[in-house]
Order: sequence, then structure tokens, then C-alpha cells
Amino acid sequence: MTSPLPYFDGHNDFLLRLMTSSEPRETLWLGDSGSGHLDLNRMKQAGFKGGFFAMFVPPIQTGAPVDFMALMQHPPYDLPLPPLMTHGQAQGTALTMAGLMQWMERSAPDDFALCRTPAQIRAALDSDRIVGILHMEGAEAIGPNLDAVYLFHDMGLRSIGPVWSRPTIFGHGVPMRYPGDPDVGPGLSEKGKDLVRLCDELGIMIDLSHLNAAGVDDVARISTKPLVATHSNVHAICASARNLTDRQLGQIRDSGGMVGLNFATFFLAEDGVSDVNMGFDPMLRHIDYLLEKLGEDHVGLGSDFDGAVIPAAVGDVTGVPSLLQAMSDHGYGPELVAKVACDNWLALLDRTLA
Repeated sequence: MTSPLPYFDGHNDFLLRLMTSSEPRETLWLGDSGSGHLDLNRMKQAGFKGGFFAMFVPPIQTGAPVDFMALMQHPPYDLPLPPLMTHGQAQGTALTMAGLMQWMERSAPDDFALCRTPAQIRAALDSDRIVGILHMEGAEAIGPNLDAVYLFHDMGLRSIGPVWSRPTIFGHGVPMRYPGDPDVGPGLSEKGKDLVRLCDELGIMIDLSHLNAAGVDDVARISTKPLVATHSNVHAICASARNLTDRQLGQIRDSGGMVGLNFATFFLAEDGVSDVNMGFDPMLRHIDYLLEKLGEDHVGLGSDFDGAVIPAAVGDVTGVPSLLQAMSDHGYGPELVAKVACDNWLALLDRTLA
């Protein structure tokens, strides 16, 4: 039996599912629950060699729960953003998820490694262990004095998005809007600019996904590292405020950075309608465009597994080999498919985690 092509993923929300599910965590991670998009066995089956695992603190419910995904099923939409969350409200949840990432490694030491450096990544891959990179999606858990950055860095944090969609003390996110434009609101606060400088110093990658246009401009001016959007798509194809404009793609290209294709149907469909039966064609259109604007060394995959509605053609992580086959059938040569699947992410981590 032929082994699947190695695959590295720019973003998933498995830690959130692990924290919030009523199923035992041993079943979700090590067992065969069949729920969600990820578990250790399916990752190994799919050729999943590593990825960014997000710590995302859900909005605090102050009334009836809001089903954002259901509201996004019927464009046009312009959804209200949750209010700003303090670090006191967010830090405990983030620490819980950081602890779960540690537990994942300790529960499967022969199969999974929480990696902090390029050398650790290479060692894990050489020993056939899955690479886990700890990411923070929205920096609410970091207080205004930034001291918590050092704490989370020691726990393995190597990637951070200053915002999700709701505002933080560091900056502003894009609205949940279709059609919409990311050029909304002010740029990074002074604390946000300090956060970028500190992350550059410590070797923590800044993720532009969810950040508004003025915030992206500020990161581009301040950071000495490649600009990266771990799970974003093309605004020229799907006019969601979450997607990247040609101008932003140019900024990422000029920095030697990278974009990971988001599998979420909302951000793939030209009409903004979430159709799980859309097949691979919309995904290939976005990849084609990203390759045209960025070049073949700067495009990867950023699934948003366990955090989004994805095409049924993918289904879960075990469907990624079918996507890679679709890329090959589309005319991508073996070297290009390997770059988009895995190699570009590994090369980027060599450039950023230093």
C-alpha cells in the first residue's frame, strides 16, 4: 500500500473540541470516536505530519447562544461581533488548552511531539512523530504588560494572531460580513505594536488571519519576519471580509511569507453560500490564484479543521489525500503538490522560529 503524501496544516481547532466535548479526551485523541475532523489515528492514516494547534477562547455567552455558522448560511450577512474580552476572562481557558497540548504529547510520546524549534521539528519528523506547533488565535489571554507572552512561550507558543474577529487591546479584527472588505477600523494599538516586536524577538510567528487591513499594514511595517496568514483565502474570488485582497497578497509575497488555504465553505464560495457539496473546484481556484500572486514557494494548506464547515469532498483529515490528488489531476506536478502539501510550511518554520 502506498503511503499518503506528507501533509502539514496551517490551522486547526482540535484543542477547543478536546476542551469542550462531552466525550472523554482519551477517546477523542487516542480512540475511535469518529467525531470531528481530527484524531491521532486519522492523522496518521492521512499523512498528517504536523500543524498549528490553536488556543481559541470562545466568546462569553451573555444571553441566548449565537450560532454564527447558521447565520452565515444565508448571505448577505453582517454579524455583530462579540465584545472585547479581558485577559482575566480569557487566560484560564487558554492555559487549559495549553495544558491539553502538553497532555497530547505525554499520552502519545512515540507519535506526537510539541515542537518549539526547527531542530525539534526535524527530529520529530525523522522519528515519524507528528509535529504540534502551539498557536494562539486572538491574544486576549495576554495582558497589557505582555508578561504572559513569556509564560506561553515557555509552554510552546510559537504562533499568535493578535485578534480573532472581536477586538482586543492589541487591535481589531475583520467583521463577519459577506460581501465585505478587510479595510475596516484602525490599526494596531501601541500595545499591539509592542506585542509584534516582542514576538519577533522571541521567535513567535505573527498570524494575519482575522486581522483588519490597517493592522496588517502595521505588522508589515514593524515585523522583520515573513508575513503569514495561516488560514485565509482570496478576496477577489470570494468577497468575504475574512479573505485577503490583492494588495495584502502583495505584502505577503514581498516579505517572503505564506498563505494557508482555508477549507471553510463560507470563504471558498464565490457567492458566499456554504455548500458542502461544492467539490474541489472552488479550492483549486483559490490555490491557482494564490500561486499566481505569491509563487509556488509561498502557498500551503490551512484547513480550519474542527472549527469550520468544510466541503464533503474532504470530509475530515482523511480526505486531504483526495484533495492532493485533485491538485495533481488539475495539472500540478509532483514537486508543486509536495510544496503546497508540506514543504512550504516546513521551510517557513525554518525562517520564522529563530
